[in-house]
Amino acid sequence: MDISVVVPLYNEVESLPELTAWIARVMNENRFTYEILLVDDGSRDGSWEEICRLNLDNPFIKGVKFRRNYGKSAALNVGFEAAQGDVIITMDADLQDSPDEIPALYKRIAEEKYDLISGWKAKRYDPLSKTIPTKLFNAATRKMSGIDNLHDFNCGLKAYRKAVVKNIEVYGEMHRYIPVLAKWAGFTKIGEQVVEHRARKYGKTKFGMSRFINGFLDLLSIFFVGKFGKRPMHFFGSMGVLSFFIGMILAVWILAEKLIHISNNERYRDATDQPLFYLALVAIVVGFQLFLTGFVAELVSRNSPDRNNYQIEDRV
Repeated sequence: MDISVVVPLYNEVESLPELTAWIARVMNENRFTYEILLVDDGSRDGSWEEICRLNLDNPFIKGVKFRRNYGKSAALNVGFEAAQGDVIITMDADLQDSPDEIPALYKRIAEEKYDLISGWKAKRYDPLSKTIPTKLFNAATRKMSGIDNLHDFNCGLKAYRKAVVKNIEVYGEMHRYIPVLAKWAGFTKIGEQVVEHRARKYGKTKFGMSRFINGFLDLLSIFFVGKFGKRPMHFFGSMGVLSFFIGMILAVWILAEKLIHISNNERYRDATDQPLFYLALVAIVVGFQLFLTGFVAELVSRNSPDRNNYQIEDRV
């Protein structure tokens, strides 16, 4: 199979017939063998019934329905697991991504041998409440990840080599940082392509301020896991040893200073009357705790066996 198109959706019943017909037309015109994977993230507007109807008309349209809403990352992860194409294309269901971009994206992966091509919506039709946080996230992600050639990490329209999606795990709000996940997994040939951004035709945006906070926390999580996920002792242990030695140096300083005053028969206040004593004590205790945290983290796998288990109600 040439292409799997993975489309996560939540309450997008109005756009589905137009979107799937558009994708099918592009595929047939270019003689691609394909499948369209529609992942219903717990919709309540009849989206699943529409997917079932579309499947009857076009057997290349397949669907997965979550029992409840888990989020876009969960939908993408399940879609990636099910995808069979050599090239996987992801796009949003709201018709703001154009299926006409698919042949060019496919060529970048299949012929130019890129691992991942991320779309860049140079001209956007989103409100400032969405574009400003996106710009901030993109700048922070470029700085922390070292992927300097991407302008828009969160663009829904992307193309992947099959090996990429089979070797990354997407959860939380991590769909924003899939290029970073791919890089940490060893897929470093990552490129960008300017794509068309269309004004929303149906429904309303699912963007909210909570995603701003969650996205930032997931960015920190990716950075930590990418650098220290396989060796947490290097992080916690280093911080613990540093804190412990700072505390010990302060303690030795206090003790030496007191002994000097005693040898000179000078009056000197008790060590417990000095703020520096408590700073030393806290540094020693915190250092010991950080070291133990690193040791425990080495023993406990960071991957919960239930992290990406979702209640799937139906498939077509």
